[in-house]
Amino acid sequence: MAPPRSFIITCILILTISANTFAFYLPGVAPRDYREGDEVEVHVNSLTPMMGPATQQLKSVIPYDYYYKPFHFCQPKELKSQPESLGSILFGDRIFSSAYVLKMKVDEKCKLLCNQTVPPEDAKFINQRIRENYAINWLIDGLPAASKKLDAKTHTNFNSIGFELGDQTAEPSLNNHYDITIQYHTQDKNKYRVVGVIVKPFSRKYDATLFSQKDENKDCDSVINRLVLSETNSNEVFYTYDISWVSSSTAWATRWDSYLHTFDPRIHWFSLVNSIVIVLFLTGMVAMILLRALHKDISRYNQIEDKEDVQEDFGWKLVHGDVFRPPVNVMLLSVFLGSGAQLFFMTAVTLVFAVLGFLSPSNRGSLATVMIIFYMLFGSVAGYVSARVYKMFNGDSWLKNVFLTAFLFPSLIFAIFVVLNFFLVSAKSSGAVPATTLLAIIGLWFLISVPLCFIGSFFGFRKPVFRTNQIPRQIPDQVFYLRPIPSMLMGGVLPFGAIFIELYFIMNSIWGNKVYYLFGFAALVFIILTITCSEVTILLCYFHLCAEDYHWSWRAFLTSGASGLYIFIYSIMYFATRLQITSLTSTVIYFGWSGVMSLMFFVLTGTIGYFACLAFIRRIFMSIKVD
Repeated sequence: MAPPRSFIITCILILTISANTFAFYLPGVAPRDYREGDEVEVHVNSLTPMMGPATQQLKSVIPYDYYYKPFHFCQPKELKSQPESLGSILFGDRIFSSAYVLKMKVDEKCKLLCNQTVPPEDAKFINQRIRENYAINWLIDGLPAASKKLDAKTHTNFNSIGFELGDQTAEPSLNNHYDITIQYHTQDKNKYRVVGVIVKPFSRKYDATLFSQKDENKDCDSVINRLVLSETNSNEVFYTYDISWVSSSTAWATRWDSYLHTFDPRIHWFSLVNSIVIVLFLTGMVAMILLRALHKDISRYNQIEDKEDVQEDFGWKLVHGDVFRPPVNVMLLSVFLGSGAQLFFMTAVTLVFAVLGFLSPSNRGSLATVMIIFYMLFGSVAGYVSARVYKMFNGDSWLKNVFLTAFLFPSLIFAIFVVLNFFLVSAKSSGAVPATTLLAIIGLWFLISVPLCFIGSFFGFRKPVFRTNQIPRQIPDQVFYLRPIPSMLMGGVLPFGAIFIELYFIMNSIWGNKVYYLFGFAALVFIILTITCSEVTILLCYFHLCAEDYHWSWRAFLTSGASGLYIFIYSIMYFATRLQITSLTSTVIYFGWSGVMSLMFFVLTGTIGYFACLAFIRRIFMSIKVD
């Protein structure tokens, strides 16, 4: 006996809430044990902009390489780059070795790293980056160096990834002294693990005589003057650091918990409740209007057929011979549907892996890497769905369909990606993707996605076609709210309303250099989004059929796909309220990726709406008797 539907839904909710509550993760890297005196490597990553402490607004979206020449940071004698995943590279990570020397449980005080001469033009560059709230990012034992912050709403301390490049309280001053506190957990006798890294940066204008003498008791804290870089003269900068080792009861398996902070968790629950209310409202509308009306319509149509008197059909039954008539631009529609199905399966499977804890934040770039891999693998789904829809409407240019499915949508995204990459290259940003990585993506595309797309198309073209009347039926004039643009705007707002609160946190994570880990909420919102798109499209589709309008294919796709338009409008509002970007490159990068996100969302939700509408139409026309 199959379990009741309510039991299955309850189990899914329990598993999802558990994943969020306990935040379990399969470790992305194996723990490393150190003995006292063992060297603990410090790796440096790209400098990234962070939200201002007062305004909580972002002023740039361009990351820079740590060893980019104008910064004049201290370099090790032998500079080594660290291996990175595909997703890590795409997100701008550039990890290198550093000149810092840390040894387990060995404290250091006022240790000189190096001194650098900063010319005026580079000082101007550094001061501008300080004004834009750039943060320095280190990795120690795979754990990001963080600054300790206080959440004013929940009154809890948390680790904010990165620490300030400089201070701009009065005028920009460069932080050149770092007070490093490393928390370690005692595994057993003389075996220790790193479980926390806190860095407090300070700006100090040192006198060169402080380091000319070999005094082991030098006190960097005695220097109170801030280091303000002159933009007219050369500057002598001394980089120093302190190291303190502190024992901690935090286990290695939970060392990421202090980084995974939720700002006002009630908002997430409000987002979920808001989405559920929208779904319940739509479900009630569908149940009350469609099911009751359809039941009466089907019963009346079948009773008419049983009578001896021949009566004229009315309502949606009139279009039974035209409802599966091929729409205009059926080739383009089928290609979009194939790409949308590919995105849907990629998103669904990625969320399953994330909820189960396989995508640990300690494994940098794992989320983006997994998404790209699944997108390539589900090329077979794109080929099958596109061919199936195209053949269903009696299409015969199968080779053109396969080619466009494999290349049209991915080529559009890739072209935008390359254009944006040129802007990053011109800005000398570390976010610029290397040519070797671009070739790797092209290789995955041509060697995995394209062949799988051809295989899927082979099976899709073996399906039967729909038959329609030879002479198309004339469509009467439609009321205003059933015309294309009004119905699209009405249909797109509800799916957007179901996700817009969670979308705010996702955009904060993307642009604000924060870790997004509430995949349980994201999975539930995705399920609610799917239901909302399906129900609102079915509802409007039924109204169109009752008005004898059988051009439902594009209408169904565009109705739920219009939520992508609202996503882009929301990104404009986010830009105006949460960002203070003035540079052309940052503006182009932001709106370029916002456009890509909106386009992908448009195709994804449009596909959901189309197939929900197709299933609904097939179901109702199978329930009536037709001559």
